Amino acid sequence: MSTPHTDVEEVEAANTAFYEALEQGDFEALSALWLDPADLGVDEEYHDPADTGVISCVHPGWPVLTGRGEVLRSYALIMANTDYIQFFLTDVHVSVTGDTALVTCTENILSGGPPTDGEELGPLVGQLVVATNVFHRTRDGWKLWSHHGSPVLAESDEDDSDTSPA
Repeated sequence: MSTPHTDVEEVEAANTAFYEALEQGDFEALSALWLDPADLGVDEEYHDPADTGVISCVHPGWPVLTGRGEVLRSYALIMANTDYIQFFLTDVHVSVTGDTALVTCTENILSGGPPTDGEELGPLVGQLVVATNVFHRTRDGWKLWSHHGSPVLAESDEDDSDTSPA
């Protein structure tokens, strides 16, 4: 008999599934991981965006996106324009209170765009992003309520001694 998973383990699994769906370009799996008004017992047709439960997303450098339509369109756009993406998550911290969970982590991202000059893949680019993912417990498990990613600015290699007072 297997032991029941703790809330923290279940949230960690949902968080991992989110990044795996993105890596695999699986839009259907990614969509299923986001909170839906039906998960809250709300009729989507009459759902007031000011109500609690509306999802949101901030990609690095983007404005705030709210509602399933805007958020999922953004991921479809990212997937359509990214031939390769891999996430190495570090500094993962999960906190659960009742039916809400907060995950903070660092996304170490390696990505490549469409091919250039006959290559199989465009140049690979590395990026560091700190992310906060908020999950809500539903009857179908933990689902994303909000994702916020902010770029980590690289430290300068320049010597700051030129600007120090003499």
